[in-house]
Amino acid sequence: MTSVKDKIPPNRETSVPKYGLKVRLNHTYPEDRSQDFVPSIRQIWAILPLVLRYIWYYIVQRITGKSIVMDYLKTIRSKQIYGVPIGGIGCGTIGRGYRGEFCRFQLKPGLYEYNTVDANQFIVTIKDRHHETIFHSLLSTFPKKKLSSWQSFIDGSECFYTGLYPRSWTEYDLSKFGVMLTCRQVTPIIPNNYKDTSLPCAVFVWDITNICDEDRTVTIAFTFKNGVGDKSKDRASTCSSKAFSLGDSEGVILYHTIDKMPCSYALSAKVHPDFDISKCLYFDPNSDGIEPWIQLKNNGSFDKISDKSYGQIFGEMACGIAAKTTVGPGEGATAELSLVWDMPTVQFPKRMRKYSRYYTKHFGSENASVRIVRHAFDNYKDWEQAIFEWQSKVLDNGELPDWYKSALFNETYFVSDGGSIWVTVDEEEAKKLSKNDPRIELGKFALLEGHEYRMYNTYDVHFYASFSFIVNWPLLQSVLQYDMKDAIFTEIPDKVKMLYDGEIVERKIPNTVPHDIGDPGEEPFVLLNSYPIHDVSQWRDLNSKFVLQVFRDAFITGLNDSSLAYLNDMYDACYTVMHKSEQFDVDGDGLIENSGCPDQTFDTWVMTGASAYCGGLWLAALFAMTKIADALQKTEDKDKFQKLLDKGRVAFERKLWNGRNYNFDCSNEECRSIMADQLCGQWYLRSCGFNYEVFPQDRVKTALKTIYENNVQSFCNGRMGAVNGFIDGAADKFTIQSEEVWTGVTYALAASMIQEGMWSEGFNTAGGMYKSMTERFGLAFDTPEALYATKYYRSVSYMRPLSIWSMQLAINQLKIKNE
Repeated sequence: MTSVKDKIPPNRETSVPKYGLKVRLNHTYPEDRSQDFVPSIRQIWAILPLVLRYIWYYIVQRITGKSIVMDYLKTIRSKQIYGVPIGGIGCGTIGRGYRGEFCRFQLKPGLYEYNTVDANQFIVTIKDRHHETIFHSLLSTFPKKKLSSWQSFIDGSECFYTGLYPRSWTEYDLSKFGVMLTCRQVTPIIPNNYKDTSLPCAVFVWDITNICDEDRTVTIAFTFKNGVGDKSKDRASTCSSKAFSLGDSEGVILYHTIDKMPCSYALSAKVHPDFDISKCLYFDPNSDGIEPWIQLKNNGSFDKISDKSYGQIFGEMACGIAAKTTVGPGEGATAELSLVWDMPTVQFPKRMRKYSRYYTKHFGSENASVRIVRHAFDNYKDWEQAIFEWQSKVLDNGELPDWYKSALFNETYFVSDGGSIWVTVDEEEAKKLSKNDPRIELGKFALLEGHEYRMYNTYDVHFYASFSFIVNWPLLQSVLQYDMKDAIFTEIPDKVKMLYDGEIVERKIPNTVPHDIGDPGEEPFVLLNSYPIHDVSQWRDLNSKFVLQVFRDAFITGLNDSSLAYLNDMYDACYTVMHKSEQFDVDGDGLIENSGCPDQTFDTWVMTGASAYCGGLWLAALFAMTKIADALQKTEDKDKFQKLLDKGRVAFERKLWNGRNYNFDCSNEECRSIMADQLCGQWYLRSCGFNYEVFPQDRVKTALKTIYENNVQSFCNGRMGAVNGFIDGAADKFTIQSEEVWTGVTYALAASMIQEGMWSEGFNTAGGMYKSMTERFGLAFDTPEALYATKYYRSVSYMRPLSIWSMQLAINQLKIKNE
């Protein structure tokens, strides 16, 4: 037991931070947007054949029970409830709402269950010095449908939530009853720590403070049910539970299955002399819940259990654990509870392979949950110290705006909650890999394009998102790149019909970068290119983006033996895809041309002839190849790429520069559109430490000023980021995507501005958008791909906004340059 006076000064590592998502528990957002955007007749007419083919495809997929990779007919509307999720990278995640919900489950790899589970709760019981219960309540304020006897008496207006990924704090003002509570939620998301960052767990640290002049006995109980809140699926599970004691931890394990894959939940409390721990092995989550509720209310504990296990049942069940302590006047106590889930082996629907999650490499594949519980209790304070040190470099920087300090870390939620899957490779597969291959130690890693666009490692999008990994977990970026390198040479001759034009094409042709490595509703890592709309072998940006990521990953910290070995392993793939892309230079001027179809990441926005976006990426990739070839002493190759680059630069400037910015493309009308992402290639080269070797400095700065004046300041009064296209004084409505704000592109554009010393413009560009999303639209921890000027957004929880880490990279590089 500790005195409140002994807690001065407060511990900065664990105290509620100044920054983050900050709301009261009764908060409502002022604007409720949806995905019900209806394109104009002109826009629909342009893609009408695609629309008709998609409807037929949708019907067939539904009838045959096959996965729909991109469901445009049944879109997800953000619930405006989300806070910091729990769970490490690649092990599955469970969403938390700021009102106390356990509300979004991604335990089945890559597939989401948007369910709020009433039985998953924290409960507080407060007794006075006469052992009379003076307060008994759920520690949540969300509306509940089941367990009718369970009630919340929390005043949400007097309780506060702060979310700063990967931690959150909830402060409960129960001063009417002589108690203040703070719950600190901790998940080990730690840069360059691969073991702990892979763990499926969270620790909930409950600080209890007695602010009255007599004793208070306080119980914190934690309950949880099987499954993910989908009644039909949860009822199909066989469940059992058992109590356990290991070292200084006590708990209950709930065994069940999720989609026929074994899983266990472990609820635990750390043993402390001042706490009594009690356990509940079973209650019915579909009942009124009166039995466990009354036990806690009357006794401050669950009834003593005589059995150490509860026999198997077929259906739903819940269990619980409770920690009780008496706190003297002016004193405090801390209850440490944890949740661990263990789903060690996973399969995808086609069941072609079985995978072991990466954490099993350290904790085993059998009954790992108890070992993880003990590891979490033993190490969570070190985790918090590491998280604090990581974040304080940003949070303590007085030159950075407050919103950015929240945004940088809270947008990082997607590294875990983006459907990530991280698995080991078996011995046979490891034998086939080169000695430098990081997959031998770190296995395979993949991330969804978005919660609704269910494709793993969508490469045109990962190009932006990869900054979060190269800055924080560079070995995971390397793992992904080695997988992509192998995928380049893979061929899948299966014939598939493209929805855009009805053409029958090979699913994956060799010597091209795939669009994605597969659909979690099918068999990722094996069946590449699940994207059904365009023939991605003809896309103009994918090959360049592979080369640029290889280049950045090797050059970002300077060349050394390790990065040279990496370049050597990647070189054949880089050379091959660049040779493939040369075929897109139809007039031989050194600059590739677009096809007049959507053949790049803006997959409804047609580019014709040379374009600023794809042409710029191509030139940047040519420059990268000259540097890579030089580093590997491949003189002939260097000369070849240099000649192409010299020709291409002349053509790029001649065809596209208009005096204020680079033209969108070489079409008759759309060429005039000011594209927010026209300097994408320059952004990447500056991120790699190069300056104006490809694009002239004066033109870069002039173009950025033009974009800022038009796409940012002249759109929604500068409060919504950068609209993709701007023409004739308004947002470009040539296609749906041209009139959208892409959140990830806005962050990338802001980084590009910071690189050029346009500090205030960069932060204004990104800040207006972020503050609108989190303060007005309620899209925190649900960041969409796209925003519209009014009423709508598209594709919740999307990968591309991880590009915000390119802003931090730019800030760091500027600091080094100025020192």
